[in-house]
Amino acid sequence: MLRLIALICALMFAGVNQAGAEEVTIAAASDLNFAFKELIAEYEKTTGNHVKLSLGSSGNFYAQIQNGAPFDLYFSADIGYPKKLEEAGLTVSGSLYRYAVGRIVLWAGAASRLDVSKGLDVLREPGIQKIAIANPKHAPYGRAAVAAMESSRVYESVKEKLILGENISQAAQFIESGACDIGIIALSLAMAPAMNGKGSYWEIPAESYPALEQGAVILKQSKNQEAARRFLEFLKGPQGQDIMRRYGFMLPK
Repeated sequence: MLRLIALICALMFAGVNQAGAEEVTIAAASDLNFAFKELIAEYEKTTGNHVKLSLGSSGNFYAQIQNGAPFDLYFSADIGYPKKLEEAGLTVSGSLYRYAVGRIVLWAGAASRLDVSKGLDVLREPGIQKIAIANPKHAPYGRAAVAAMESSRVYESVKEKLILGENISQAAQFIESGACDIGIIALSLAMAPAMNGKGSYWEIPAESYPALEQGAVILKQSKNQEAARRFLEFLKGPQGQDIMRRYGFMLPK
C-alpha cells in the first residue's frame, strides 16, 4: 500500500514538473556541438527544463534571425553577428555576453600518415589533394583558418585544394570520413571524447589569426525570454564553465 502511494505521489510530482517545465530554442555555432550536448544534458537534469538545439554556421543563423527565425537564444562563433543584431534592435537589452574565445587546430584522421606536428607547412606536401575548412563566407572558423594559412604563407600554394564545409562540424566530417586528407577545425571538436582515436591535432598559434571572440544574445522576438535567461545563467555558472573549459574554450574573465 505504501509503495502504491509513493508511486502515485511520484507520478503526480512528475506531472507537475512537466507542466511547469520551460523550453528554450537555441541556435548555436557548430563548434559548440559536443560541448553544448553535454551542457544541455546537465541543464535539463538540473532544472527539468527542455532545450531544442539547432547547430550550424553563425552567418547562416544571423541571416535567418534577421528574417524572423523563431529562436530564443543565439550563440555565435563571432561576437560581431550578435552585436549587429543588438544594433538593429533585435535583441533583449543588456543580454549580449562574450561567452568564450575559440581556437583552431590542424587535424588529420587516424589513418593518415601526415605529421601534423610539423604545423601548417605540412599542407604543402604533394600527397595532399584535399584540405577541409569551414566556408569563410559565413563561418568564423573558416575565416580564422584562411587567416592562419595566410600568416604562415601557405595559403596561395594550397587554396586550390580547399574543400569548404557548410560549417566547422561538416569540415571535421570530411576529414574523419577520408573525403579530405587534412583540415583546420575547432579545438573544441578535436578535444571531444567522441573524437578520441579518430585523429590527431596540432594547435595553431593564436597570434596567427584574429581572436575568435564568441558571443551570445537573447532575441527580442523570443516568447521564452526568462527561460533563455536561465540557460545563459547556467552557462555562466560553475557547471557550465567547467564543461566549456574541458572542451578547450578560453573563458571570459
